[in-house]
Amino acid sequence: MTYNVVTFGCQMNERDSETLAGMLEELGYEYEENFKKADVCILNTCSVRENADKHFFGVLGQLKNPHENHPGRIVAVCGCMMQQQHIIDTLKAKYPWVDLVFGTHNIAEFPRLFKNVRDEHQKLVDVWEDAAPIAEGLPQKRTYPFKSYVSIMQGCNNFCTYCIVPYTRGRERSRNPEDIISEIKCLVANGCKEITLLGQNVNSYGKAKSVEGTYNADEGGVDFAALLRKIDKIEGLERLRFMTSHPKDISDDLIACFGELKTLCKQIHLPVQSGSDEILKKMNRHYDRAWYFDKIDKLRASCPDIAISTDIIVGFPGETEEDFEGTLDLVRRVRYDSAFTFIYSIRKGTPAEKMEDQVPEDVKHERFNRLVDTIHEIQEEKSKQYQDKVLKVLVEGPSKTNKDVLTGRTESNMTVDFVGPENLIGTIADIKIIKAQTFSLYGELV
Repeated sequence: MTYNVVTFGCQMNERDSETLAGMLEELGYEYEENFKKADVCILNTCSVRENADKHFFGVLGQLKNPHENHPGRIVAVCGCMMQQQHIIDTLKAKYPWVDLVFGTHNIAEFPRLFKNVRDEHQKLVDVWEDAAPIAEGLPQKRTYPFKSYVSIMQGCNNFCTYCIVPYTRGRERSRNPEDIISEIKCLVANGCKEITLLGQNVNSYGKAKSVEGTYNADEGGVDFAALLRKIDKIEGLERLRFMTSHPKDISDDLIACFGELKTLCKQIHLPVQSGSDEILKKMNRHYDRAWYFDKIDKLRASCPDIAISTDIIVGFPGETEEDFEGTLDLVRRVRYDSAFTFIYSIRKGTPAEKMEDQVPEDVKHERFNRLVDTIHEIQEEKSKQYQDKVLKVLVEGPSKTNKDVLTGRTESNMTVDFVGPENLIGTIADIKIIKAQTFSLYGELV
């Protein structure tokens, strides 16, 4: 019997999918690359962007006929979309081939739910409304042996007005530092070289008290900066990253880590979302331009070579041309190494859904294009700084666009393609950059 897990959205979902895959393999199922042929297909959904919703329903529609011609097949859907009742109602009404629906809070219950559906031949919806402490010791099938995601916390307490995550992932819950350290030590002992710590807002690790049983760092406990320092001491670990980092919670102690820790990569993702103080206030982001610039200045003082990436939303309700020009100005002043740009889309159930002054679609797209052009111009200039330099690259495997070359990532998270032997996969190689382009680098093995 075979399985496939289709993942939509963020790295948190990718990490959850590794757990689901591990659970199925413990039950005796084997991975099938083609999700349409698998005996069990799980779709792990995302609600952050409208396109993710549309993509999910498109993929789910492809499973209708194969399900009819595949006796005993089980189709399960989970993730953030399932925490919204209107989505569950749509599935019941229009997608009768879905056998199991569960949410973000009860992934640990999946083996029991799955057995009920499989053995009792029943359809089941089991979505918990409230978050529980993070379950430890769950099985997992890691995507790569040499780099891994490690979730240190789940949920979010920020309630940005455009974001559905606090409603689908629940309140913040932090794992015990001992459990995190133990997991990383085990990964490193099995050949993992790079760890990426995950959380909706890693800067607030250990601060929340909202869920009984969650770790809290009060009275001298381990906060996020202290956690990084503990991980940095793990023998054999070569690279450490984290995401995502909320600007309002980034501490001076955390900033100092970039200049002090040997494993912490000189790279940070610090979403700004807008360069307008008025829009930031409407977004409920709890900082302004001056605060953000101050954090950028401190980061570059601590680590002059640090690469900074961001998220930016264009066309938030009420955004004027002046507000947008403020975003362009901020981008030009910060000079990001890369940026993820999004056109605002209404998320049902968020405060921004009911805001007046929704920006017309044509205006959103025109502004989006101007923003992208500005970012790409800066990226091209920043990329040229790598020309003729020798960089250390974690080799990840064959390039997706050209199987004859290998691809990997620098410490600054730039993609590098080069020709080399496959036995370099999983190692950190010295690569001289011979061609620096806007979005990627081309090099040769030293």
